[in-house]
Amino acid sequence: MVARYKTRLMAVAFVLIVAGFSAGWLGVSGVKTAALAVATVLAGAPIFAKAVQSVRMRVFSIDVLVTIAVAGAVYLGEFTESSVVTFLFLFGDFLEARTLEKTRSSIKKLVDMTPQEATVIRDGGEQTVPVEEVVIGDRVIIRPGGKIPVDGTVVSGRAHLNEAVVTGEAVPVGKTSGDKVFSGTIVDNGYIEIVAEKVGDDTTFAKIIELVEEAQESKSKAEKFLDSFSAFYTPAVLVLAVLVYVVTTDLKLAITFLVIACPGALVIGAPVSSVAGIGNGAKHGVLIKGGEIMEMLSKVDTIVFDKTGTLTKGKPEVTDVKIFAKMDTEGLLRLVAAVEMMSEHHLGRAIVSDAEARGLDFVLPIEDGEVVKGHGIRAVVDGARIVVGNRALMELEGVSLTRAADDYAVGRERAGNTAVFAAVEGEIAGIISIADQIRDDAPEALVELRRNGIRQIIMLTGDNRHTAQLVAARLGVDEFVAEMLPEEKAAFVKRLKAEGRVVAMAGDGINDAPAIATADIGLAMGEGGTDISMETAGVVLMADRLGQLSHAYSLAKATIRNMKQNTWFAIGTAAVLLIGVLYGAVHLASGMFIHEASVVLVILNAMRLTRFGPRVGSDFGKKKGKTRAGGAEIVSR
Repeated sequence: MVARYKTRLMAVAFVLIVAGFSAGWLGVSGVKTAALAVATVLAGAPIFAKAVQSVRMRVFSIDVLVTIAVAGAVYLGEFTESSVVTFLFLFGDFLEARTLEKTRSSIKKLVDMTPQEATVIRDGGEQTVPVEEVVIGDRVIIRPGGKIPVDGTVVSGRAHLNEAVVTGEAVPVGKTSGDKVFSGTIVDNGYIEIVAEKVGDDTTFAKIIELVEEAQESKSKAEKFLDSFSAFYTPAVLVLAVLVYVVTTDLKLAITFLVIACPGALVIGAPVSSVAGIGNGAKHGVLIKGGEIMEMLSKVDTIVFDKTGTLTKGKPEVTDVKIFAKMDTEGLLRLVAAVEMMSEHHLGRAIVSDAEARGLDFVLPIEDGEVVKGHGIRAVVDGARIVVGNRALMELEGVSLTRAADDYAVGRERAGNTAVFAAVEGEIAGIISIADQIRDDAPEALVELRRNGIRQIIMLTGDNRHTAQLVAARLGVDEFVAEMLPEEKAAFVKRLKAEGRVVAMAGDGINDAPAIATADIGLAMGEGGTDISMETAGVVLMADRLGQLSHAYSLAKATIRNMKQNTWFAIGTAAVLLIGVLYGAVHLASGMFIHEASVVLVILNAMRLTRFGPRVGSDFGKKKGKTRAGGAEIVSR
């Protein structure tokens, strides 16, 4: 109950202290003593209440130490010291709470952005309902200035959306029929209708809030150590204060020692840095899942990248279809697209999109469909046995490539395409060439990662070696390995760790999840990535920009550096104060003031992290056209 009125009690105590000092200057000592005594009781009540609670829980908290010190000061009749100490302690607690609230502002802003209502079409008309009542399949209308209430797909209209709340990117993104939209994003201009696909706690925005809240509660090893340290340190201070009294028989000196040795700045320094760093990441579209992840990320010296959807844009397109059997192009595409409907891979989606663009009807009966991870798909479509995938799958299925087909595939691969082989009834029927582009910000992001301390950058891909070599050369990676299966990627990461490296693995697909889980730190591309890679990873890049990765890495280093600064500053301040107490240069009130000031200073130092900005801009590719990979189009299976 007392804690609810803590701020008011602090304010009244301040007025009484001012009145007491004024009475003292006027020579009315009785009024001064009474005012300061009442101020001590009022300001000390919340501290005493928390101290009692701590003792009941068998915890020696800072409140216990201050309560003992204040009781000793009152016993000695030192009401000036007792009133000032209790007021300063409450005032420091007040400032600490306010500044901590600012470091958590990213969470508050996210929560404030949560949509409350939605306009849906029901019973032939529009209805405005609470967002909790929207169900999957509802048709939702969003007008200019409105917030998207659910995750879904645009089915009608056209608009530009501000997706900064999800991706950290403030530049409006055009959306039209077939595009995905996320809860919490805002329609800058235009009008769209969407079909709800994820609602409530399942939306991307709700998961972001949940992840950031959990991350800010998660503690780094440094924080866990300081918590353990304070559990032993605080009672040790009490014992030392008793020893000081035994040796000096000076109760006031022992009480001063008790207050000055409180580990306030030491205990708060690391957590507030962690919270501020995680909040900064959330503001810039980077989800760092806790202090321990932050600490490990700062130690990474080797980054392993998947290629497609990570180093490349992950939006490949069909560039050519070559037929090697007695069937036409559309006939082959119908069969292949029907099979690829089973796949979530970028290449499969590209083939399906191409078939849709041609207006083909590829909804065909499928039997015995099977995805061969890392290779492709096999199935019986409309009575015909179809195999679609890479060379390795053709070999596994006993499909022989003709010299013409092999030469054609190699030529397309050297030009930066991925060759997808299609076989019908055991015979090669055609080759579909698919191409992607290197991300615009990839070159600068990799340079920035090296500048910040990454020693080796490696690319792993299931794609052919010709395409892999082309990407590796254009991006200047240190090493690349092509034609890898998911389990081989995980084994590669495991070998790097065995060599003593601290490894981060960046990927966006289901096939990357094993390697992401194996690495010291998993990095997932959020917007285009799969749910499983986002769940597995410790860091999620919501805007699919590698510039966010370089920001996350430099932010992690800055956060850990900030933690160390706060820790050493707290230790140094405590040491100076203790020496000052023993030499009689620091007294109870002045020492308490310096102690509380040190708490505020470490918090203010941590708050600098909220202004830490990314160095790689999201419009890098637009400003510097030369960084594009020479127009090269590259992809992997």
